[in-house]
Amino acid sequence: MTDALQGKRILVVEDEPLVCMLLEDMLADLGMEVIGPARHLQDALELARSQAFDLAILDVNLDGQRSYAVADVLNRRAVPYAFATGYGEAGLDAAYAGRPVLRKPYRSDDLGRALAHLLAQRT
Repeated sequence: MTDALQGKRILVVEDEPLVCMLLEDMLADLGMEVIGPARHLQDALELARSQAFDLAILDVNLDGQRSYAVADVLNRRAVPYAFATGYGEAGLDAAYAGRPVLRKPYRSDDLGRALAHLLAQRT
């Protein structure tokens, strides 16, 4: 199932350096190319508007700022994404309820399945 992820480009928005490094390693193991990572909201917005990528992972809380503005850009561009949070779906504002959520800490198998499912919904 994760073969579909080979060579795909993914925007990573994550402000915690250790979590980011772990996530980047997992994505590389899946054969994906990481765009970013963006650790601050403004950087994430710039990448979301200007770069080409297939899907994205958005940490909900970026050093006290919410990443919902990035999600809005991705919605306009029709780019699939998942929010990442340790709080699960309860960690999302009501306006984003029902969006895919990756629960932290990440597990490689779960990450691969979730991203493959996201990508499959796009086609």
